[in-house]
Amino acid sequence: MAKKKVSKKAKRRLIVFGPIAVFIIIYCGFTLVTTAMDLYNLQNEEKELTNKLNTLKTDASDLKTEITKLQDKDYVARYARENYLYTKNGEYVIKTDEKTEKQKEQTKKDEKYVVYACVGAIIFIILFIIIIHRKRKKKKKSSK
Repeated sequence: MAKKKVSKKAKRRLIVFGPIAVFIIIYCGFTLVTTAMDLYNLQNEEKELTNKLNTLKTDASDLKTEITKLQDKDYVARYARENYLYTKNGEYVIKTDEKTEKQKEQTKKDEKYVVYACVGAIIFIILFIIIIHRKRKKKKKSSK
């Protein structure tokens, strides 16, 4: 194959316009990537904000129902007796030791750890028995 001779004008054009074309391609790629990242971040932020909006709406509806309930005098009296230990004349308050939700969760976690520890101990004992059994077999074979 014969080599084609490239003219000086073509070389000059390539030297002048080549870096410009490379710069434009790199700039467009960079812009495309940053725009895609911004779009992704905005979509995540939108999801978080819609979740927050939904929780705020449910909280608002709960508060509205609480407001309507607090308009009733019987509800307010019962609420005060339950939460603030107010009593009517002739009533006595007897406190019972009820576990709070956090204490119940801690108890469940503690029970899980106890179960894990027992399972680990059982596995350790089984492995220990297997190792001792193998050593005894080796001693019997070597003594014969």
